[in-house]
Amino acid sequence: MELLENVQVTLSKYRMHYSVIQCDPQLADTAAFCDHYGFKLEQSANTIIISSRKVEPTKYAVCVVLGTDRIDVNKKVCKLLEVRKASFADAEITKKLTGMMIGGVTAIGIEDLPIYVDAKVMDLKQIIIGGGNRSTKLLLNPIELKKLPNLEVTEDLAKRT
Repeated sequence: MELLENVQVTLSKYRMHYSVIQCDPQLADTAAFCDHYGFKLEQSANTIIISSRKVEPTKYAVCVVLGTDRIDVNKKVCKLLEVRKASFADAEITKKLTGMMIGGVTAIGIEDLPIYVDAKVMDLKQIIIGGGNRSTKLLLNPIELKKLPNLEVTEDLAKRT
């Protein structure tokens, strides 16, 4: 399976260096993927869409955190979005905003939302991140993410679980 078109366009546009890893769509969720393909949770980066529907218009953000960590939605993300309440966007909203399915979401290719990356992600030499669909993953140096114009590296975006 090929990468999602907007992911491929963004990778090319910003001359990002990466490798594509094919995966069984049934094994796309982080824990299952890492277990089956021999990657560590500490090396995986999850991309999650956050929404605050209590304000008009609704505010959204893309958050990238390590597979071992939990996003601090109630404090850190709310502060970044300047809202009082926020939550994980459901699969339908995620698909509508990004064109991607849960288990394959990646910050690469999302150009109209703010992207917050936990600083701990940037400490790694390589991360495994969604490829925009459930049948591919991207292996890259996280420094490549800094090429995205709407990205901000954020301290304490997530807490270790």
